[in-house]
Amino acid sequence: MGEPKFSRPKFDTPSHPWKAARIEEEHAIKAQHGLKNMREIWKAKSQLRRHRRQAMRLIGMVDTSEGHGRKEMEDLLRSLNNKGLIQSDASLDDILSLGTEDILNRRLQAQVYYKGLAATMKQARQLVNHGLICIGDQKVTIPSYPVSRDEEELIKYHPSSDLNNPEHAIRKAIEGRREKAEYAVDEVDPEATPEFAAEVKEAAEAAPSVEEAGGDE
Repeated sequence: MGEPKFSRPKFDTPSHPWKAARIEEEHAIKAQHGLKNMREIWKAKSQLRRHRRQAMRLIGMVDTSEGHGRKEMEDLLRSLNNKGLIQSDASLDDILSLGTEDILNRRLQAQVYYKGLAATMKQARQLVNHGLICIGDQKVTIPSYPVSRDEEELIKYHPSSDLNNPEHAIRKAIEGRREKAEYAVDEVDPEATPEFAAEVKEAAEAAPSVEEAGGDE
């Protein structure tokens, strides 16, 4: 049963932790998405496994064209569409074709990068961690925050941040690095240097909080 006051992990760890192929694959995903550790990949895999299990159970039902089965299928498709994982006209088969990276691409860190607010995934993580990114009027400092489809267009720099100025040094650095953002696998991402980290931290400290700006955090 376990200790009642301690919650159980909401993800599954690998059943065979020393498989070379899996380790190599996860290291590649970790580097590509600028993740902090393998646990973030395991969480995505566990979430994907749950979605697939639901889809397979519904596919195996005798009839999902009416009644409770149809409602459950529609609820699942609507939920995953709202999460940005499938399109509005998707079917249960489309859920089975989802991969781990589809889950990881919905993280705030990834969405910041895809919207051009950061030069690389690691840089996006730094900006989120330092409170320089918000969704609408809400500052979000959790890189793994799952961005819904409705929230995609609301991602921006914090309104009180100097990064809203296109002439800001970090903005210029981001634009320049995005133009030449193809790095070799063994290269060190430029934004990961101590100098750039110091720049981001300084900008974050200089930016007033939401409370000081009169907004809601």
